[in-house]
Amino acid sequence: MCGIVGYSGKSDAIGPIIEGLSRLEYRGYDSAGISYLDHEKISVLKKEGKLDNLKSLVNEIKPKSPLGIGHTRWATHGVVNDINAHPHGNDEFAIVHNGIIENANELKEELKKLGYTKQSETDSECFLLLLTYEYSQTKNVETSIRNAFKKVRGNSAFVIISKYNNKLYAIKSAAPLVCGYNEESGDVFVSSDPYALIGFVTQIYFPGDDVLCVGNPNEINNQMRFFEENGEESKRFKIQEKQMSLDIVSKGKFEHFMLKEIFEQPELIRRIYSIYSTGVNLEKLNTLKQEKKPSYVHLIGCGTAYHAGLLIKTFLEKRNHIRVDVDFASEFRYRNPIINLDEVGLFISQSGETADTLACQELCNEKKLRTYSIVNVEGSTLYRNSTENFLLYAGKEIGVASTKAFTQQVIVGFLVSHALELSLSEKSTALELENVAKAIELILEREEEIKSIAKNIYNFDGFIFTGRGEQYPIALEGALKLKEIAYVHAEGYASGELKHGPIALFDENMVNIALITPDLYEKTISNAQEVKARKGVMVVVGHENCKELEELADYYFGIDFCEVNELKPLVTNVVLQLLSYHIANLKGTDIDKPRNLAKSVTVE
Repeated sequence: MCGIVGYSGKSDAIGPIIEGLSRLEYRGYDSAGISYLDHEKISVLKKEGKLDNLKSLVNEIKPKSPLGIGHTRWATHGVVNDINAHPHGNDEFAIVHNGIIENANELKEELKKLGYTKQSETDSECFLLLLTYEYSQTKNVETSIRNAFKKVRGNSAFVIISKYNNKLYAIKSAAPLVCGYNEESGDVFVSSDPYALIGFVTQIYFPGDDVLCVGNPNEINNQMRFFEENGEESKRFKIQEKQMSLDIVSKGKFEHFMLKEIFEQPELIRRIYSIYSTGVNLEKLNTLKQEKKPSYVHLIGCGTAYHAGLLIKTFLEKRNHIRVDVDFASEFRYRNPIINLDEVGLFISQSGETADTLACQELCNEKKLRTYSIVNVEGSTLYRNSTENFLLYAGKEIGVASTKAFTQQVIVGFLVSHALELSLSEKSTALELENVAKAIELILEREEEIKSIAKNIYNFDGFIFTGRGEQYPIALEGALKLKEIAYVHAEGYASGELKHGPIALFDENMVNIALITPDLYEKTISNAQEVKARKGVMVVVGHENCKELEELADYYFGIDFCEVNELKPLVTNVVLQLLSYHIANLKGTDIDKPRNLAKSVTVE
């Protein structure tokens, strides 16, 4: 969610901070700011809206400083405006914050009694005021940070600068935070995402919770240090062994990153089979096969990852005969789940930093369960804290609304399920993936047909997506995509549930996007006919050359499934991805960076 970049060194801080924030734009934000030390004085520049607004201000003022912090904010507390934007600063300190202070109202009242009043509506400013008060009592920056941090509740990461020195401070609890150090220049960095630091640092550290990180470029051979609460040096940090590369991602011939990522899917599907059928990944799958089969799988995800989990559940139950419960990460912990030692936790996340998912993983780890991740970002928190990981190899996904990552999540779950019973060298596995890639390519070649349907329906009042069996999760995912990028009301339902309430919504102004495939065909077409009888606008996505579907539909998109069996949902899903994309494009929305959304959701 919020992007953080901090720098202290012998060069100018402003350039690296702005560059780092630019790399984190894809995560989603609504304002941006920087704070820097200006001749022993804390200065703050911040602007509502896009990072370009802040860049214009920086270009006008042309600040220079060896110490600074920057932030891209995704609003949680307080409306989007310049005042609520980060950093928050005063005469002594400036802070940026990622997360939520759960006891902010309580702290606000205590601070008022001490004579400290907030200027913004944010919870974050409470930490700045606490820090300022603590320093008035201790006259020690590090002690003051620890004391203030102990008083806040909730998952948070803070980065701090002060007018008293050139040090860069950071501390966190269950929130993303990385520290970096450049061995040649002696410069130190802090960020919420290692991607922001690539090329600037030669060493990256992941500190543990409650560890105070202190970056001091003036210290010889020990510029980045870590301390426990009692002031002793801490060893609770991990060093990133494998250096990341800065993949320069461009849209190429495509108008948006989302469209480019939709078109990347066939190649990614073909590539992932070769990755998992050899080498270290095959060893992982073989080891998994040798382990005792779990009695139960707690499969956890949020949003698109949750929908991928629903499909993976069908693989594990049908082929592997393993009981699976798919749960929203935001709900799992709060229903006192029954967790036994012979069960496993399986967590799905594109970023590996989803706060709700990480909290569920922590609970399962506390219960001594084996925990596995299906994740796109190697080295992420989810990756580091799992017993074993299965990477998506999807490359960087820039579009906030996930497309290719969803497909890869399902494919990885499919491969894991196959490997538990069969060998990945079985021809049926490779053939299924090749057939899926071919079927998707045929759909991409027909993009203009989907665009034509979008032109006819994009102005309707609402959209209800329906599917049965394996297509039900795709109905949910299709509705989510349309909501995310087109800002229209859309819902996904199991087709058989329409008559239990939702059918009351249908008239000539409501669109039903019905997924009707050979699986449960007679039941599903019957549900669609009920909608048609109530004058609903019918968009039917189903198998090709079906006269019955064509007669039923106002708009019919027939699919050549190319003998795809278990992975037909991925084929229909691409149709819905393109349909949502073109509806959003016709409405003129910001497709790659939809309002109010973030790529990496790091708050609960």
